[in-house]
Amino acid sequence: MAGLGELERSVMEQLWISDESLTANEVRDRLAASSEPGRAPATTTVLTVLSRLERKGFVTRTRESRPHHYSALLSRADHTAELMHEVLSSSSDRDAALARFVGTVSAGEASTLRKLLDDLIRT
Repeated sequence: MAGLGELERSVMEQLWISDESLTANEVRDRLAASSEPGRAPATTTVLTVLSRLERKGFVTRTRESRPHHYSALLSRADHTAELMHEVLSSSSDRDAALARFVGTVSAGEASTLRKLLDDLIRT
């Protein structure tokens, strides 16, 4: 799964925080509300980004209605896990990469990892 550009990440963020699917205009309005005045992208730009995200497998579009509604196919957590897996897969020494990562986590994160690994071993 390819990484996301800045505008793609912003669009995905709006889809991830929404409880329902959004139209391109709704995405644009939310981007406008969260950006500096005059910095919001045009609706055509948002439509282009949504189309690219659909081709990349990040979003789905309802085809029954006009305007189309878009929603994320993966959760933010799923996307983050995919990115972590990609990076780990590209490492020539996975054990060293994992050791380095684990060495940088907080005590709370280490506790969460320990619990998740324990649960995985039990199943």
